[in-house]
Amino acid sequence: MSSYQSHSDHASTWPVLALVFNALVWGLSWIAFKALHAQGLHPLWSTAIVYAGALAALLAWRPGSVRALLRHPWLLGLAAAAGLTNVGFNWAVTVGDVVRVTLLFYLMPVWSIGLAWWLLHERPTRGALLRLLLALGGLVLVLHKPGSPWPLPRGAADLLALLGGFCFALTNALLRRWRATPPDARVLAMFGGGWAMSMALALAGLAGGPPGAAWLAGAAGWLPWAVGLTLAFLCGNLALQYGAARLPAQVTALIMLAEVVFASASAVWLGAATPTAWTWAGGALILLAALLSIRPVRGAG
Repeated sequence: MSSYQSHSDHASTWPVLALVFNALVWGLSWIAFKALHAQGLHPLWSTAIVYAGALAALLAWRPGSVRALLRHPWLLGLAAAAGLTNVGFNWAVTVGDVVRVTLLFYLMPVWSIGLAWWLLHERPTRGALLRLLLALGGLVLVLHKPGSPWPLPRGAADLLALLGGFCFALTNALLRRWRATPPDARVLAMFGGGWAMSMALALAGLAGGPPGAAWLAGAAGWLPWAVGLTLAFLCGNLALQYGAARLPAQVTALIMLAEVVFASASAVWLGAATPTAWTWAGGALILLAALLSIRPVRGAG
């Protein structure tokens, strides 16, 4: 009995570490995006470059994923949702307060309840409505501004974080709805969406125009950051697939909340965020709502 338990604990260590690594990659990605911005790259161009590299690596590794995606064209909806998730989060953490942005992005209980009702026909329970109230209370506190009677977004970073969080919830709902499709097709849709949406918005003029000769001449400054971030995202995605396939869904969701901790701690330490007491209080409610949404699977224990 004890020998089996020891082996089981050892076997589960690597999946847990893999998920923690993925959370670490996303929690610290703001450092690279702010560095790329300091080198003159708009977050849309940074996202497009990083995902172009990741997409090329994926296609070289899994060329058959293109055929799988073509056989399931409705996954283009997943591509759009995943792409806007990355655009919203990457842009927001680049130009905004990292702690505030991360908390607003993780308003999953608010969006997930409505999306699950609409897309998955899952009617909200009393527990779900309680989580919704907790998350909305946290949102009010995070958006609180002294002297203002209404808790409204203060700028582009807040709006982008809310958009990214909504699209993140939509991405998760679509992944559940289309979970029977080939994994390669889903992964290609998500990486392709990250590149396509950021590139389309950049070419539409939201990034201030196409890059010029000076941008290319300064590649020595930004290219190492872009390559490093591309490799980190690829390794993080592989770690996520490895860990999520070997652990219960509620354990995966719990570990992924470590991203909030990594992002907040690093941002405060490096001076990229100045959270107020209202922000911390609102964040506590948002995280509590997220924790309550992680339901154990019956019989999994």
